[in-house]
Amino acid sequence: PSLVVLGRDFGLEGKARKILEELGASELASALQVEWNARLFSAAGRADFRRQLISLNPRLHEHGPAEIDRTLRHELAHLLAQSRVGRRRVAPHGSEWKKACRGLGIGGEPRTHALPFPVQKRTRRFIYICPRCGKEFPRVRRIKRSVACLDCCRQFNRGKFDRSAQLRLLSEER
Repeated sequence: PSLVVLGRDFGLEGKARKILEELGASELASALQVEWNARLFSAAGRADFRRQLISLNPRLHEHGPAEIDRTLRHELAHLLAQSRVGRRRVAPHGSEWKKACRGLGIGGEPRTHALPFPVQKRTRRFIYICPRCGKEFPRVRRIKRSVACLDCCRQFNRGKFDRSAQLRLLSEER
């Protein structure tokens, strides 16, 4: 077994910067950081556009360099898609992300990995309800911003946020 070092990986960071510069995203490339994060449990990686940070799961080492490269490019696609559109919000695995994947050489990339990482079962302590249709939404964490029932927003407000479908806390288990 090889030793996995947590924290920043300057080698992968340099590789990612080179890839981004070749795609004309030199501003993103200069700010980018890549790290190994042991707190990632079932996710292979995570991209944080605000911090210009890609976090990778150390368990990727068990699956070889090709999987590390693919996951790095997957997460780079998230950052690249967001940087291309500016302030507008981008769907996590939408058309902008797919276009970025093609540019990064991973066209046809699936939304999620198929790696045998353990799935963490967590108790969903918070139950929210849509006042419009009555559908319940169990959640692990408390919702901190205004969130509405997507089905009701699509049906009654052409997919835009509808305050009448804003989720309300029904109960909290302790």
